[in-house]
Amino acid sequence: MFRLLGWLFGFGMFVALGGVAVAAVYLAGVTAQLPDYTVLKDYQPPVTTRVHAADGTLLAEYARERRLFQPMETVPPLVVEAFLSAEDKDFYTHGGIAFDGIVRALRDNLLARMDGNSAIQGGGSSITQQVAKNFLLTSEQTWDRKIQEAILAIRIESTFTKDRILELYLNEIFLGLNSYGVAAAALNYFDKALYQLTLSEAAYIAALPKGPNNYHPFRRPQAAIERRNWVIDRMVENGYVTPQDAAAAKDEPLNVIPRASGSQVYVAEYFTEEVRRELAKLYGEDQLYGGGLSVRTTLEPRLQEYARRALMDGLIAYDHTRGFRAPVASIELGEDWGLDVAKIRPLSDVPEWQLAVVLEVGNNQARIGLRPDNDVDGAIGPDRVEGTLSGPEIRWVSKPVQDILAVGDVVYVSPVAGKDGIYTLEQVPEIEGSLVAMDPRTGRVLAMVGGFSFAESEFNRATQALRQPGSSFKPIVYAAALDNGYTPASVVLDAPVEIRNGDGSIWRPENYAQEFYGPQTLRRGIERSRNVMTVRLARDIGMPLIAEYARMFGIYDTMQPVLAMSLGAGETTNMRMTSAYATIANGGRKIVPTLIDRIQDRYGATVYRHDNRLCDGCSAADWHGQGEPRIVDNREQVLDPMTAYQITSMMEGVVQRGTGTAARALNRPVAGKTGTTNDYKDAWFVGFTPELAVGIYVGFDQPRSMGSSSTGGGMVVPIFTNFMAKALAGRPPTPFNVPPGMTTAWINPNSGAKAFEGEASIKEAFKPGTGPNQLTSVIGIDVNAYDAAARQQNMQQQYNSGITQPSGGNGTFMDPTVRRRTLF
Repeated sequence: MFRLLGWLFGFGMFVALGGVAVAAVYLAGVTAQLPDYTVLKDYQPPVTTRVHAADGTLLAEYARERRLFQPMETVPPLVVEAFLSAEDKDFYTHGGIAFDGIVRALRDNLLARMDGNSAIQGGGSSITQQVAKNFLLTSEQTWDRKIQEAILAIRIESTFTKDRILELYLNEIFLGLNSYGVAAAALNYFDKALYQLTLSEAAYIAALPKGPNNYHPFRRPQAAIERRNWVIDRMVENGYVTPQDAAAAKDEPLNVIPRASGSQVYVAEYFTEEVRRELAKLYGEDQLYGGGLSVRTTLEPRLQEYARRALMDGLIAYDHTRGFRAPVASIELGEDWGLDVAKIRPLSDVPEWQLAVVLEVGNNQARIGLRPDNDVDGAIGPDRVEGTLSGPEIRWVSKPVQDILAVGDVVYVSPVAGKDGIYTLEQVPEIEGSLVAMDPRTGRVLAMVGGFSFAESEFNRATQALRQPGSSFKPIVYAAALDNGYTPASVVLDAPVEIRNGDGSIWRPENYAQEFYGPQTLRRGIERSRNVMTVRLARDIGMPLIAEYARMFGIYDTMQPVLAMSLGAGETTNMRMTSAYATIANGGRKIVPTLIDRIQDRYGATVYRHDNRLCDGCSAADWHGQGEPRIVDNREQVLDPMTAYQITSMMEGVVQRGTGTAARALNRPVAGKTGTTNDYKDAWFVGFTPELAVGIYVGFDQPRSMGSSSTGGGMVVPIFTNFMAKALAGRPPTPFNVPPGMTTAWINPNSGAKAFEGEASIKEAFKPGTGPNQLTSVIGIDVNAYDAAARQQNMQQQYNSGITQPSGGNGTFMDPTVRRRTLF
């Protein structure tokens, strides 16, 4: 008997040792390929990049995994308690493995095997085990992976604090709606910061780790509520909340409000997309979509709204002159017209308009059904709203409604103010354009609109469209002349000229009116946009010099030095033109446009700053009587400040007497230049005040004539005036700064000579050592032919036109600001 017992004992020991050996070999094999868990010490999860306007308004978020890293010390206790109750109530007491969870998992899996189901039914993993799986292992459902997970959990617990482990978990876990981490989930589900969550909301987020799709708020709302309530009950069991608070929370609906991705401000899509491209170019796609950058842009939302509205109104006004083209679509109406029209997506960034389907038409009106709104879950709403499309309210269409629309046509409409249920017809214009508004002192782009609708076309006509600037390029030619010996009073002949091209052909430039006006001052040439004068001037100073000025101003990187380029025949962008004019407004210091003020990394350190001016004295350790810090402007001086003022003054004349007179309505100092290209394919106005530089371009994407009335002065200046009136409302007029050392003199605006008593005159600014024209430097004419008789004839023409004369007959001239408004 004893011998048998001894044999059994020995055999048992042999089996046990063998089992231990097999287990050891197995564990050695399983653990041999374990990843290095110490990498968690330096782990940096992908974090959402956020883009803000200048006032802090959130413009856009960019991420492949929408995550906002939340340090553990800032996670509200309510959120922690909800997750511990749902996932691992003993987290702060166990050593990495929740044995009660393992027992429960073994039971469930054994029962499943008995039923013939070989799939793993649940792992009972602790939070630490989930960290090991999410960060270091795959999601493969095998026993080997579960054992590796447990071993890693024990090692992680021996290396990191509980708070660090929980921080990793709460910031990494996937919670649905592309939300990674609790902070992102709070925003994406409830549009709230984490600390603003209620008990009901925190419990719902804590219910999601087991399977976000299983508890989807819209597809499976009842399951979502039941799981949320289960979490609340566990919080009561663990003593985190009272039964009374729990009962109130369980009575609440889910209240999920999905947060939109992409641009958060509908008027700023072109701006934010341009910022996105710039960030990708600076830091690469990985940093953009996972680096957690905080970007402060230059955008002023108020100005952006004004810019978008001004350009939109201008494009619509032109489009209305072309008549109605066609409906957006034509559909067959079924039993529910709401579902039929809902299949057509409206322009998301034109909220002033609604899509509607024609239900009945006749007697110069139509009964329409408005496209139903989508519910928060994306489903089509139940409401069916009808209205009347009134022919008399569609003032831009001359035909009766029944002649242009039929039942089933889908069109855009907008409500008529003060008339409930009455709508007018709208249509998306074919014409396109762009507007750029910039601070002329810094280059900060305060507003940018790249087209009528970003939802319709993402092509940014402010930065991507290469178009001919036409006459808006002329100030660069005149600035080059003023910088090289000419004055605003220098005279150039406006008469036919022939230019022989390299291929032997002859180019004969013409003025807009196809007339010639004889000797003209530089001021008159730019005010009236004389093409032939500009060509003569360019030929005289040389196109290579003008090409260099165009490069310095940033309009062209390289420009062909041919005379046609002096009239703006080359292609450039609105952004470049606006920054060139901003350089003039800035006294000739180079302006480099920017959409970004500052970029910070995920830790708050500044990694980019646009303003690179030097600050003398800003880094002083203490104060010992020294003066205030001094900002040193180290930007390139590309134009003499006196020249900048002269060309500014001449472009003020464009507004007061020339092709941009519509801007006089602003009643403040404004300088600018119109531009209209051949066959009226492009129309421009670029102008500025001391506070704001604005460039506007209008034209078809596929260049074609807009019609003979579509000039920069007639079509674009009103858009400029509309925008500037709102942008500068409440700000007193500011005169342009006159550089010290300049002199002024009254000159005859025709001859450029010093004005005599009784002559029409204008006050002109001159650099030291220069003065009014003495009729010795007239480009393109015989000076002797320009005699007193011609001078008297020009004076008489002005008298006959009602030009204001010196008051009182005593040689005393009127105030120059009044005189400038009444000349010509």
